[in-house]
Amino acid sequence: MHRILLIDDDAAIRGVARRILERAGYEVLEAGEGGAGIQLMRAAPVDLVLTDIYMPGQDGLATIRHLRREWPDVKIITMSGGVRAGPGDLNEAAAAMGATRTLSKPFDKDQLLEAVRGVLPGDAAP
Repeated sequence: MHRILLIDDDAAIRGVARRILERAGYEVLEAGEGGAGIQLMRAAPVDLVLTDIYMPGQDGLATIRHLRREWPDVKIITMSGGVRAGPGDLNEAAAAMGATRTLSKPFDKDQLLEAVRGVLPGDAAP
């Protein structure tokens, strides 16, 4: 079973995403900001990190940089509802820093699972 760390300051989004992922057969850990996510990662390493970009405390871009320093091979999917296209696109910045994939909010169940299954080897679903 793949283990996923979900980092987002919005508890409702974490709750919905957690239920979707657990029903698909993944083990999910949660954190409300990047620094707490890094602490969880140290205590229980995961296969994939899903992180919001805009968060109080340590934001997603700083979290990606930190993850890449300590765990260069971990898969990372960024998620954000505030990403804009064009110059200064945070999806591009996140990809340049090492995000494996990006996901725009709002997303539905199928989009979330497609993104996760696209970066994790094998399929956790029954």
